[in-house]
Amino acid sequence: MEHLYSKEVMDLFMSPKNMGEIENPSGLGKVGNPVCGDVMWVYIKVNDATEVIEDIKVKTFGCVAAIATSSHTTELAKGKTVSEAYRITKKQVADDLGGLPKQKMHCSNLAVDGLQRAIANYLKKNGRTLEDLKV
Repeated sequence: MEHLYSKEVMDLFMSPKNMGEIENPSGLGKVGNPVCGDVMWVYIKVNDATEVIEDIKVKTFGCVAAIATSSHTTELAKGKTVSEAYRITKKQVADDLGGLPKQKMHCSNLAVDGLQRAIANYLKKNGRTLEDLKV
């Protein structure tokens, strides 16, 4: 029997990282996919002086791929500046996880979109826009 998911995906699904919420987050991004029903909230805590994402949590209601990609996206973003984290790509997340089945690629899109919305929300709270990131 062919496995639908890589070992990396299954490991993160079974033991996801950075799940939960952050009280009074610096930024919050909510995304969903009406076709499959997956929904994610991405919370970031940013050090305003350095713009480094010091903490990141995600609340994911979704399939195996949605949980694994949201967990991996948080790991990639933690410790990066908001500008560096904004440049994380959907392809990078999927490739890092050993690929995703074609019908599950939309799940990897959600995690990165949620992170980018959280960063945009952080910037907006601070009177800035995405253009200020120079991405």
